[in-house]
Amino acid sequence: MNFPKLGGIIPPTTTPFNADGTIDVGAFVAQIRFMENAGVDGICVGGSMGEGHTLEADELGTLWSAAAKELSGRIPLMAGVIVNSTRQAVQRCRIARDSGAVALQVTPPHYIWKPDEEAMVEHFKTVAKESGMPILIYNVIPWCYLSPALLLRIMREIPGVVGVKQSNGDLKLLADLLLDLPEGKVVFAAVDALLYPSFAFGAHGAISAIPCAAPAVTIDLWNAVQQGDHATAKDLHWKILRLWNAIGGDNLAANAKYVQSLQGIPAGVVRQPMRMPDAAQQAKIRAAFEAIGQPSAV
Repeated sequence: MNFPKLGGIIPPTTTPFNADGTIDVGAFVAQIRFMENAGVDGICVGGSMGEGHTLEADELGTLWSAAAKELSGRIPLMAGVIVNSTRQAVQRCRIARDSGAVALQVTPPHYIWKPDEEAMVEHFKTVAKESGMPILIYNVIPWCYLSPALLLRIMREIPGVVGVKQSNGDLKLLADLLLDLPEGKVVFAAVDALLYPSFAFGAHGAISAIPCAAPAVTIDLWNAVQQGDHATAKDLHWKILRLWNAIGGDNLAANAKYVQSLQGIPAGVVRQPMRMPDAAQQAKIRAAFEAIGQPSAV
């Protein structure tokens, strides 16, 4: 299979909701345009930052279609799939394919019962076969983390699984993935506090909250590491870490939307029960963002 090459900074988008919970598609397209103009290497729609777990299948189809139309193939469009059964995953992956996405970011099934290893292998085998699209395993569920050994097995046995988005905070797990990574597979960093060491270890890019909130500084960090400029990379790392410390939390998507709004992106509100940041949180976030050296647009 000839899959698109995935690498670099691929920010997940947020989903701009109106006060009544409906999606503001115009604001979403404006965000896609902002991300592309910043110089990103791809876009991921429907992941955690996009509150994908709250979105209906038809809503995701609307977002994927709007993104594909705006991007027109200039950079890859990845579709986030967060569901709890193989059947659901196949259904949404087909919608993603038909809507114009060229790659998938898929969580393991994770509601209460963790599938055993054989069931997990069969799950991704079925999704890959039925979708015909390249799959990144989104290794994010705390009670259902897949071990490096299992992830490497899946990548070896299933050609359609092209890599992993490693969201576990243990840097050694990312290192173990990279140590024995099969040829042609990729590992994306998704622990925002550790993007610099992840890039230095050889991660193939990032799909995480900081690229969503502040794509330009993440691109600068990525480029500095690729160029061997570790002094600049380390300086950017500390600034990014302060921003992460300000936005990290149970309302992460809401806080990322606030950072986007500081840059003139019409980010809308979050879908209940999540809440937007209060005044104190906004002040902390704004100070951390402005310390990066990118002044607010508002």
